[in-house]
Amino acid sequence: MDTTPAPLGRLQTLPSWLLGRAATLGHRLVSEQLAEEGVRMPHHAVLCGIAELGPIAQAELSRTVRIDPKDMVTVLNELQAKKLISRTRDPRDARKNALALTTGGRALLRRLEELSDQANDALLAPLAPAERKQLAALLARLIITE
Repeated sequence: MDTTPAPLGRLQTLPSWLLGRAATLGHRLVSEQLAEEGVRMPHHAVLCGIAELGPIAQAELSRTVRIDPKDMVTVLNELQAKKLISRTRDPRDARKNALALTTGGRALLRRLEELSDQANDALLAPLAPAERKQLAALLARLIITE
């Protein structure tokens, strides 16, 4: 007996539906890889943001990586408990904390980058290298005004 789901016709031609399916697959693949190191996607996003922009204020990081400020507190507490980030008073504004990566945070981020690259390679395996670049460029154009 064939268990292949029936085609959805028009639905499967909608870019929004296709992007959603691809995003779901990508999130699953990346999440599985990151779980090998005991972290989730928000941890990875925060570590990347701090690495690229740090030292950075918590509110600015929250806006940049698009994590709700309440959720950001939880993520930062988890990263600090693992000694992956440090929080110090911002010398420019004592009301703010400046976030920075620790040596352990930088080492973990290098590993997470390898894992996320592996997941993205798996996601994009059906595409040729030129198609991968083209897809990334097209997606970037779609979200640039977000």
